Amino acid sequence: MNEVIIIDIARQALYLILKTAAPMLLASLVVGLIISILQTVTSIQEQTLTFVPKLIAVFLVLMLAGGWVLNSIKDFMIELFSNFNYYINAL
Repeated sequence: MNEVIIIDIARQALYLILKTAAPMLLASLVVGLIISILQTVTSIQEQTLTFVPKLIAVFLVLMLAGGWVLNSIKDFMIELFSNFNYYINAL
């Protein structure tokens, strides 16, 4: 397997990771920002206050986008497995 194929597979895998992790990370970011603004306004400086809302938000986004995430990963793996013979012959 030459370097171009390896780099292409790694590029596709990194793009898939970014694409599938983005909804959960964005939800956690937005909830954390809202909680920190509320903490600043109300002068409540409890560090553990953000964990439960972030956890709930990530769980809800995962419930909504979980099928899409799994289908994206499944399609990537099907593409890898269907081209496996090509990768072996490229050695």
